[in-house]
Amino acid sequence: MKLRSLTWLPLVVLMLLAGCRAAGPGKPARTVSEFFNKYESRSGFKTTDWTAGLTTRLLLGRLGSLGGGSDLTQALSSVRSFKVLTFAPTSSSAQKLVADGLVNEVNGLLANEKYTPLTTSPGSNVRYATRKQGDRISEVVATSNVSGVPESFLLMSIGGNFTQAQLDQLLKVLPNVADMAN
Repeated sequence: MKLRSLTWLPLVVLMLLAGCRAAGPGKPARTVSEFFNKYESRSGFKTTDWTAGLTTRLLLGRLGSLGGGSDLTQALSSVRSFKVLTFAPTSSSAQKLVADGLVNEVNGLLANEKYTPLTTSPGSNVRYATRKQGDRISEVVATSNVSGVPESFLLMSIGGNFTQAQLDQLLKVLPNVADMAN
């Protein structure tokens, strides 16, 4: 009887480990917003936060019409918020935070909040996930590293009200926008 109860021990340990998710310092963030709040004031992190008013959305729509089609113009005019968090580590412990903590924490919260990961083109280091409300996309989240800094971290959140066609056009310009935000 004692032997039989010991056979369950490894299974219980594996289940406990599977339920845990690695995180950066402190309690893991449960939402994208909590993640930004948790890290934005910490040393080495830089946050760019932009909320689009009506005038700004109209300007973005006009800029989009200069360099893109109707779907891109409509996507840009549908942006309600844009937030970027970057981190470029300068020490080995900070690099470990990127490798083990930040990426896993974001992956865990995106999975827990039921974001849908999008397939990316081969060779791209940008990963995208979306949140939908009905048939519209209400948020796009992108994770990557800072351009030219391989051991870095970048998280982008774009809130809005997008169709799938608008999202497809927006995804074509987001990598360039991330470079400008740094």
